[in-house]
Amino acid sequence: MYENTFPNKRFKHTIQFLKKHISNSETILDLGVENPFSEIMKAHGYSVINTKGEDLDVDVSTIENAPTDVVTAFEIFEHLLSPFTVLKSIKSNKLVASVPLKLWFSSAYRSKTDMLDRHYHEFEDWQFDWLLEKTGWKIIDSQKWTNPTKKFGIRPILRWFTPRYYIVYAERV
Repeated sequence: MYENTFPNKRFKHTIQFLKKHISNSETILDLGVENPFSEIMKAHGYSVINTKGEDLDVDVSTIENAPTDVVTAFEIFEHLLSPFTVLKSIKSNKLVASVPLKLWFSSAYRSKTDMLDRHYHEFEDWQFDWLLEKTGWKIIDSQKWTNPTKKFGIRPILRWFTPRYYIVYAERV
């Protein structure tokens, strides 16, 4: 998944934000298959279970039946046709979620080789906030950060100044 492009900055910001809001005594359902960040959470003392790769647009049974305190969703909602359904089905009262922000100078991401690695949504922060509000969540804290690259060109320069990631901590209303 991260061949030669391990997202160290994103993972650093994400674990710091998670530690700020979620204690190690709380159990986590992490949406998405087990991945390098799941292992980072475990290394920081979190008890984490992951969904198994089921299509969350169609099957939310794991989300509805998981006996966890917190749901995390890191760069998941942009891949779903209907994140509304997933957010409504969460039984936990706490949510930590991040999404890549829509970049005005770039079209939505779509892998040419992996059919599952596509973005159906790329959110502006206000759109993600509204989605959370409409599905019964209140945002307690949020943060944005950039994603600079070491490439040359106009887009790479803009990535030094334009926030790429948005993370929120929300609680069920």
